Amino acid sequence: MDYDLDSLFSYHAPDDGKKERCAYVRTQCLLLISRLIACCPESRELSLTITKIEEAMFWANAAIERQAAEE
Repeated sequence: MDYDLDSLFSYHAPDDGKKERCAYVRTQCLLLISRLIACCPESRELSLTITKIEEAMFWANAAIERQAAEE
């Protein structure tokens, strides 16, 4: 498999449209986490859930920001 390391390890500055989309992703993840905290007991499982949502947010925003480099 060929890897485009320059793209993977470069900073991809988002333009205004991408900033808006990344902000939307963050807002939706925050909303989900807030709702889960309200209904789940404090636990290791809840901590893991929050971590996984943070990871999902990171990868979703990376997909948005890296889009320009691939186009």
